[in-house]
Amino acid sequence: MAKSDYYGTLGVRRDASAEEIKKAYRRLARELHPDVNPDPETQERFKDITQAYEVLSDPNKRQMYDMGADPFSSGAGAGPGGFGAGFPFSDIMDAFFGAAGGGGTRGPRSRARRGRNATIRVELDLRESAFGTTRELVVDTAVLCEVCTGSGAASGTHPDTCDMCHGRGEVSQVTRSFLGQVMTSRPCPQCGGFGSIIRNPCQECSGDGRVRTRRTIKVRIPAGVEDGTHIQLAGEGEIGPGGGPPGDLFLEIVERSHEIFERRGDDLHCTVQIPMTAAALGTVLTMETLDGAEELDIRPGTQSGQTIPLYGRGVQRLNENGRGDLLIHVNVETPARLDPAQEELMRELAKLRGEERPPGKFAPGQQGFFSRLRDAFNGR
Repeated sequence: MAKSDYYGTLGVRRDASAEEIKKAYRRLARELHPDVNPDPETQERFKDITQAYEVLSDPNKRQMYDMGADPFSSGAGAGPGGFGAGFPFSDIMDAFFGAAGGGGTRGPRSRARRGRNATIRVELDLRESAFGTTRELVVDTAVLCEVCTGSGAASGTHPDTCDMCHGRGEVSQVTRSFLGQVMTSRPCPQCGGFGSIIRNPCQECSGDGRVRTRRTIKVRIPAGVEDGTHIQLAGEGEIGPGGGPPGDLFLEIVERSHEIFERRGDDLHCTVQIPMTAAALGTVLTMETLDGAEELDIRPGTQSGQTIPLYGRGVQRLNENGRGDLLIHVNVETPARLDPAQEELMRELAKLRGEERPPGKFAPGQQGFFSRLRDAFNGR
């Protein structure tokens, strides 16, 4: 096989794409590299595929070759060590270590990049957190430029191919090494690696492909969210540079404190203070819950510290069925001062109950952990 048949050397068709040529070269480089097969014949074949890839991977050299010209006629022939001038060292690294070994993805970079995520705080009261709500939010963000539709070029124009890198987005530099002349690539300093230059930027967006604006979005806050909850709205963030895909918008829930209820998970807690007569005789109180006014039955003999549950009157469970409970903690108020008539009645009551000189019930001043846990389960 003649050395000049570069397509045959790599085993690809004459109309093969750049990606097909690269894949063929990487496959052969792994097989024929001198470190893997040190025999002279294999080394000679490795030189051939390297020279073939150097020509076919370069659009200008490939065009010259297809037209019958010799890309190395200027004297850029094989250098020391047998490797052609401009030996594509980065592609050898790609062949053995993947794209990371050769410095990352090669070729022109896209101007379109994903937009940034954004976070806004949403304040809710307890009722909105418990049952969910709908909010209209005003968001300052970047949107697609309608004049250039994200291209960044002025109307009627388009980006020009960079005349330094010829659209490849990178330029090469040849240096000497123990392998011979090694070619390294770096982003083109003229176009920034994009492969094209916007000579006439859009005046609306200054070539960025997006503009800042204020827009209003309507969002549904699910029932059961609580302070610190984050809600992700995919694709509602800002448009990326060059008309790239939008980022996400995150809502951070801030729950305002309630004047009566304290939230603990899905349960609500509050304290009611009643006189000792109501605790002893029982009574009915009217209280406001999240569901409206309800009657609270205080049974005769209710003790201070007792908890009265209202089941299913708490917060809706997030993404689940059912609600938490409303737990009402009773605090019995003992009068600090009595007028003479009240004191007389109290003494008469104590006499009737045999409590003029009560012995008292003494217990340890501090309950242990397991005792408190037992009392909690028993509702004490």
